Amino acid sequence: MLSEKQAASTKLAAISSDDPSDLQRMVDRVAEENDGLVLDYTLLSDPGAAVINRYGLFNQDDPRGRAIPHPTTYVIDTNGVVRWKMTEVNYRIRPENADILAALDALGG
Repeated sequence: MLSEKQAASTKLAAISSDDPSDLQRMVDRVAEENDGLVLDYTLLSDPGAAVINRYGLFNQDDPRGRAIPHPTTYVIDTNGVVRWKMTEVNYRIRPENADILAALDALGG
């Protein structure tokens, strides 16, 4: 969880190759399964994978038989410089919250 200082200086966004209606279904499902939980970050839709492909993150060889983006997390400073990044080929592996928070702390956020 973000500290008060981090929350004041941090913007979170997620980019998905899902179309907006699929993202909305996910938001609705999360709320339904978690007592009305509202996501507190921006969800961006990239159904043509233009942004995802630009960063070389689209996995055409996913073992489940459908192309999906590699899970990737960036910490970007206010000048647009990537200060921390994790990309994982295995879609089940995600960064630890502590690692992301440490990267934010390193920015002074």
